[in-house]
Amino acid sequence: MTFASRSLAFLLAVLSAWAMNSANADEGMWVYNQLPIKILKERYGFEPPAGWADHLMRSSVRFNSGGSGSFVSSSGLVLTNHHVAADTLAKISTAEHNYYRDGFLAKTQADEVAAPDLELNQLVEIVDVTDRINKAVAAEPADKAQAARQAAIANIEKESTEQTKLRSDVITLFQGGAYHLYRYKKYTDVRLVFAPEFSIAFFGGDPDNFEFPRHDLDMALFRVYENGQPVKIEHFLKWSAKGAADGELVFVSGHPARTSRLLTVDALKFQRDVRFPALLNLLRRREILLQQFVADGEEFARRAKKDLFGVQNSRKRSVGQMQSLHDPRLFEAKRAAEVELRFGGGLKSEISNLKSQISNPDPWDRIAAANEHHAHLFKRHLLLETGAGFYSDLFSIARSLVRIAAEDEKPNEKRLAEYRDSGRESLKRKVFSPAPIYEDLERAKLTDSLALLLEELEHEPDVLQKALAGKGPVARAAELVSDTKLKDVEERKRIAVGGWKAIETSTDSMIMLAREIDERARLVRKEFETSVEEPERQAYGEIAKLRFAKFGTSVYPDATFTLRLAFGTVKGISDSNPTIPPWTTMGEAFEHETAHGGQDPWQLPRTWHDRKSKLDLSTPLNFASTADGVGGNSGSPVVNRAGELVGLIFDSNIPALANEFRHSSDVGGRAISVHSAGMLEAMRKIYDAGQLAQELGR
Repeated sequence: MTFASRSLAFLLAVLSAWAMNSANADEGMWVYNQLPIKILKERYGFEPPAGWADHLMRSSVRFNSGGSGSFVSSSGLVLTNHHVAADTLAKISTAEHNYYRDGFLAKTQADEVAAPDLELNQLVEIVDVTDRINKAVAAEPADKAQAARQAAIANIEKESTEQTKLRSDVITLFQGGAYHLYRYKKYTDVRLVFAPEFSIAFFGGDPDNFEFPRHDLDMALFRVYENGQPVKIEHFLKWSAKGAADGELVFVSGHPARTSRLLTVDALKFQRDVRFPALLNLLRRREILLQQFVADGEEFARRAKKDLFGVQNSRKRSVGQMQSLHDPRLFEAKRAAEVELRFGGGLKSEISNLKSQISNPDPWDRIAAANEHHAHLFKRHLLLETGAGFYSDLFSIARSLVRIAAEDEKPNEKRLAEYRDSGRESLKRKVFSPAPIYEDLERAKLTDSLALLLEELEHEPDVLQKALAGKGPVARAAELVSDTKLKDVEERKRIAVGGWKAIETSTDSMIMLAREIDERARLVRKEFETSVEEPERQAYGEIAKLRFAKFGTSVYPDATFTLRLAFGTVKGISDSNPTIPPWTTMGEAFEHETAHGGQDPWQLPRTWHDRKSKLDLSTPLNFASTADGVGGNSGSPVVNRAGELVGLIFDSNIPALANEFRHSSDVGGRAISVHSAGMLEAMRKIYDAGQLAQELGR
């Protein structure tokens, strides 16, 4: 046997072992128009009855602030996590009322507080538009493919929005192998109803984050209104007071943000060697910045605690994902799968015919070349186009105003994707949000990011001159923040109405900065789209055809912050020492506090101690399952076969951080949820929210 043959045999053996584990794993974040019915029937003897999936789909919602939720009453109650509600809690808080820290309960509907800029999306229909987009692209030469695709997507979204009055988004699946039109019912009058204290929602803090056992009440409730009245909801989840048993099949309906399971080996190397090191550097410096800011006093902590929590959460998650990229088993299995698909023999004729039509160089080589180019472009794109070099809410508003005015000068189909007509109302809601902006926090964030620009963009003197105007980061940030009027929502609206003329003649400091930087940022974006994104999309489209021919519909697409269905079983961790059972109890939360001396972050709220004698301490609080998921699933409902809510996803453990690149239940990866019984017990006996608890599931 030749060396090449031995290498191939070894890789195929690795693939076989990996595939055997995957076949037994509860893997997959499945789109609702292509559910794993056969797998569920063969493995669990469960075949969803007619209407089951549609009901669950319509009971689920997406938060535009990031995260998931579900309708849990006919009068518009929506359940999600405290940390998904954190954006709203921080925005409605004041120096006198810190709802993010102390919690909130509306005793009556009249006391429910409007979220300043929150939008919830309820998926109502999915339409496959792959053929229409591919035909539009096929009619154009290769160098015009990207423009033709974007025009086709823009036209489909606009037609759908005008015909249905629903939010309409074309979603790219399989990195370019398929395109689906998602139609959403939008809810924009959303009001906060209940949230517990931060100290129990995030009990154990950063040390316990991404660990199990956990003891958190990470929940919050909103209510959706239309025309000033609570909306009447047909599809909402019934509530299971007892929850799910050990080993019971459960389902998760949520919006996983991003996975990279279909990436090639070269693309994974880019993630490992370029993207994650740069991202971790950015997160770590932001964490230090925000820690210093909150240390200055209680009011400083109130203003920045939500941002700090988000950065720390992202940092710890990214560290775990980075570690999984250094696991040689991941790359061995990926290479084996790639070799099989790329060079494997004994293929059926359909695949052989497809291979004969593949472009030269082949898609894997084109992806490698695109990632090599991306490595040289990445930091400039991160800092200039995604805005990491201008870490400021005021700058984000200014850039949006500048680009709205510029893009409105173009036909809809030629605009940047986020400025098309289909997303206009959602964009305006963010730009004109009345949420408070704190000048001291803005100065601190902008100072640090301008310093980062100086460190990373020495070869871009023109950009640095425009960004800093001959000043140091501290002085320039202070000038920019003090000399802008964009803190005033009415001023933002005045500029928006004035169109490009208002932008062109503006002397507002932030508008001028955004305007000066925009040309260079657009050039970087254009280079990314034409030299990285488009070549990758075409190459992955060819690979997707091979996958479809080989595996049929047993392949699920990577996550795209669109609604997916996952499944698994309630399960502890048996390969640990000692074995970890699948759930924790309310009594164990008190024990966990005692074990850590009652010190922050292991300090339960006073309300819990005051009401401890009233609690059934054996009530389950959190539980683990093998359901597949990643960030974005936060707030997702967990339901049983009957479609009853048994839990609320709020976290995963460290092994599950590998889920971005592979499903992890075979190495102890678990999704972690708040138990339905624990939520009821706390609301009734700790928070005097019995009437609200009575409404759940009704």
